[in-house]
Amino acid sequence: MKVGVLTGGGDCPGLNAVIRAVVRRGSTEYGNEFIGYRDGWRGPLEGSSIELGVDQVRGILPRGGTILGSSRTNPIGEEGGIERVRQQLAADGVDGLIAIGGEDTLGVAQALFEAGLPVVGVPKTIDNDLGATDYTFGFDTAVNIAMEAIDRLHTTAESHHRVLIVEVMGRHAGWIALHSGLAGGANVILIPEQDFDLEAVCRHIENRFSDQFAPIVVVAEGAKPIGGFPKADEGKTDAFGHSRLGGVAHWLEAEIEERTGKEARATVLGHVQRGGTPTAFDRVLATRFGLHAIAAVNEGHWGSMTALKATSIELVPLSEAVDELKTVPEELYREAEVFFG
Repeated sequence: MKVGVLTGGGDCPGLNAVIRAVVRRGSTEYGNEFIGYRDGWRGPLEGSSIELGVDQVRGILPRGGTILGSSRTNPIGEEGGIERVRQQLAADGVDGLIAIGGEDTLGVAQALFEAGLPVVGVPKTIDNDLGATDYTFGFDTAVNIAMEAIDRLHTTAESHHRVLIVEVMGRHAGWIALHSGLAGGANVILIPEQDFDLEAVCRHIENRFSDQFAPIVVVAEGAKPIGGFPKADEGKTDAFGHSRLGGVAHWLEAEIEERTGKEARATVLGHVQRGGTPTAFDRVLATRFGLHAIAAVNEGHWGSMTALKATSIELVPLSEAVDELKTVPEELYREAEVFFG
């Protein structure tokens, strides 16, 4: 059996671990051949691919990013896109495809499966917002990077008696902000699921200063105040129609200074959270996903996706992965509020 592999959407630590596990097990246990499609769905759309074998995956376990490249190309938005993918897979002699990605990438995989193509999915998102799996690889690494940044900013905040605001990723779900904020001892955590009261934020900040400490505010990029803001730049969207976010930390910086009279500084972690070597947790989870994905391919479990359930890897329908985002529940956020101020 010849198997195609691609990585789509934003890169994240652990993608190479999946590719390595797929190829190693597929080659040695099942006798599979592999073709790696370059730059996500652009690969099968444009016929761009590379040789993928055991030699190509040696040494990539600790590497961040993806050796296959990635993009936000959307075949569904291309004229005849699904049929072009079908024709390319047939021309390459591919018997099955493993798509590694988040909500958008797996949404395309589901559409291809419904069109009759043999596809298996592997969930990937540092936001940890796919509902069909308990955790996705890349999330643990992103949280640890953000936590280390928060740890370092505490000393600067105290030294200069400033408010320091840390903006982390999280378009619709605040898992990175919640986990890194709790782990890093943040005094305020703002997430997309809960519109925040700016006056309450300022009260927390003033309370912190009254105790002779400097506050740290952690905010997800998609968080907004009651009544709305920040507005995304509607002129900048990707192929899946997502607006480019960012800027809430700088908006908070100005608002906090004006309302409290305290000096504030914003730090936007941005793509730093995506880069670098994956943590041990993410390496193991990604490896296990890859091992089970290639088994699913050889057992003909098309239209399925690997998922972490407690400590076990299970197969779930691809449709579950794209059905509903997993967001931070209110009761969990209330736990974090104990430490505000």
